[in-house]
Amino acid sequence: MEFVHKSVLLEESVQWVVTDPKGIYVDCTLGGGGHSHRITELLDPEGLLIGIDQDEDAIAAATERLKDARCQVKIVHNNFRNLDQILDQLGIPQVDGILFDLGVSSYQLDTPERGFSYMHDGPLDMRMDQEASLTAEQVVNRYKEDDLAGLIYKYGEERWAKRIAQFIVAARKEHPIRTTGELVHIIKAAIPKGARQDGPHPAKRTFQAIRIEVNDELKILDATMEAAVHHLKSGGHIGVITFHSLEDRIIKQAFKRLQRGCICPPELPVCVCGRKPELKKLKEFTPGEAELAENPRARSARLRGAVKI
Repeated sequence: MEFVHKSVLLEESVQWVVTDPKGIYVDCTLGGGGHSHRITELLDPEGLLIGIDQDEDAIAAATERLKDARCQVKIVHNNFRNLDQILDQLGIPQVDGILFDLGVSSYQLDTPERGFSYMHDGPLDMRMDQEASLTAEQVVNRYKEDDLAGLIYKYGEERWAKRIAQFIVAARKEHPIRTTGELVHIIKAAIPKGARQDGPHPAKRTFQAIRIEVNDELKILDATMEAAVHHLKSGGHIGVITFHSLEDRIIKQAFKRLQRGCICPPELPVCVCGRKPELKKLKEFTPGEAELAENPRARSARLRGAVKI
């Protein structure tokens, strides 16, 4: 299957991040290369794009898409949580702009064998990095009931988390749960019919929660934002596209903390932490009506931008 992904907030994000056509830019979530391709169109031959992704399919697709770029391109198969190491290995201490497009890609959702989708039957996988050890099948079949309920509630904001966990544990006693279709059937049985009639697909929140757990998506964000801002040049821009409230909240709080600088308790008369503000000019963008009409999946997207002091 071809790696097809509709880049969300494409112009808004790229125009925000790219400030110097001769600069160095990092796309930390390369995907199929949509945002990166647009960045390369704005760069001069001296400019450099660094694309990072942990998904081998994404690396292959983006490498092909960017092969004729007029600027320099370096593609790295890695997780953006290792941004410090990646830039150190490339010998690049500071860059002009950094972009993150968080969450799952359309390609991953629409490829049944990747196991991300509650709309297609496939193996319970959900790994963005196909070499990672933890899979959705292991989470569903091995986690204790209380741990399952906790992660579904925390990462999925699912009010029926406890009941869903009970149904999963009961079902796996009969036989291991192997496919997304089986899991969807169990979730539907767990959620009362009246609660299933309105709102999103009944399995959406649980699948989101398991995916976040498998890929450790939220725990890495705070430290990654610190690292990213640390590597920005003065006046450099950072942009982060989020798709749900959990990750958006983390980015918003990280940016505000980096804008504030001092993290001392308010009761202290003077600052003892010595932290200085690192960010200014926080900006926010959401998709327009034209983009939403063309790509309904963009509805929950939000771009948060900031500038390094």
